[in-house]
Amino acid sequence: MAISNISVSQVVASLQLSSSRVHGEARLSASSTLLMGTSLASPIPSPLYSIVGFLLETSALIFMCVLLELLEDLKGTSRLPVHAKKISGLEEAIRIRRERELRTSPTSKRRPALRRGKVSQRLLVPDHIPRPPYVGSELLPDISKEHHIHDSEGLARMRAACELAARVVDYAGTLVRPSVTTNEIDKAVHQMIIDAGAYPSPLGYGGFPKSVCTSVNECMCHGIPDSRQLQDGDIINIDVTVYLNGYHGDTSKTFLCGNVNNSMQRLIKVTEECMYKGIAVCKDGALFRKIGKRISEHAEKFGYGVVDRFVGHGIGTVFHSEPLIYHHRNDKSGHMVEGQTFTIEPILTLGTTDCVTWEDNWTTLTADGSPAAQFEHTILITRTGAEILTKY
Repeated sequence: MAISNISVSQVVASLQLSSSRVHGEARLSASSTLLMGTSLASPIPSPLYSIVGFLLETSALIFMCVLLELLEDLKGTSRLPVHAKKISGLEEAIRIRRERELRTSPTSKRRPALRRGKVSQRLLVPDHIPRPPYVGSELLPDISKEHHIHDSEGLARMRAACELAARVVDYAGTLVRPSVTTNEIDKAVHQMIIDAGAYPSPLGYGGFPKSVCTSVNECMCHGIPDSRQLQDGDIINIDVTVYLNGYHGDTSKTFLCGNVNNSMQRLIKVTEECMYKGIAVCKDGALFRKIGKRISEHAEKFGYGVVDRFVGHGIGTVFHSEPLIYHHRNDKSGHMVEGQTFTIEPILTLGTTDCVTWEDNWTTLTADGSPAAQFEHTILITRTGAEILTKY
């Protein structure tokens, strides 16, 4: 829904809420009696006018206090995304409550803005492990126009790469706890990948300096591991991609670090639900735009923003290719084909979906510092549905 600033004085004037004493009687204006749900067609007996007048004035005051609080909440949300779908009053109330929880949560008030730590040198990969073609160039590869549809041998290799990525991201999640640095997580992930004879796909992709993406709190995605220690109450998305036997497998999850507040826990839960709801509409012949529609519908029920800047993508022998998968409402043409593989990876935010990118050209944060969460699976389109490849 579109949210616009509303003049409080105009609303108050238009409601004309008042009570007055006229010739020993208490009366309400027509607008106020309508709002109260009652029509006062006859005068109130004189002996009762004081009591009734007091009650009416009190009711009007309470009503105005509630209205003014709601308007103040609405005035503060002008930067939220505009959605094509009109949502119900209940959904709007839920969204406002989410924002109030975030503003008043002691945990969120104590959490400092994310700052860059020290980034260590790139880790080495043994010479016998095959590299993707982009390694050695600092240029960001173009998005391939090729749609990946696999034969039986290619699909077997794709399954192996995706299963390894799933195991690695779950292992990385066990390392998440207060005082651990994201650089330590990167080292552990790197070692597990090369021990399996695979290459960490992010390493050297367009100059990316690390083997995994670690995005903490307000970081939407592409966070570079560094010396920053995780804090109690943080959330962290760990995005793992491996290159094994010529094929990429890509997955990510958002993990809790210590005691995380309820607002952020709910954001994580709903983000994962959105991913699975997007996957549920996939099958041979289905329209790509149904993914964004289904994800947006669920996110809006909770007042969350769906980031439109970052998309899912085709994947296989090439890291990023067509089709591009939009997670927000869109008019993208095209339909899914049996045997096709791509990722679904929505990012949801508690506040604005606007973003800022650090000078490293990778780390992207929410513009208002509100938390973000992401989940990702690589899927295979089948005749009747979709198979999640990044699991074991």
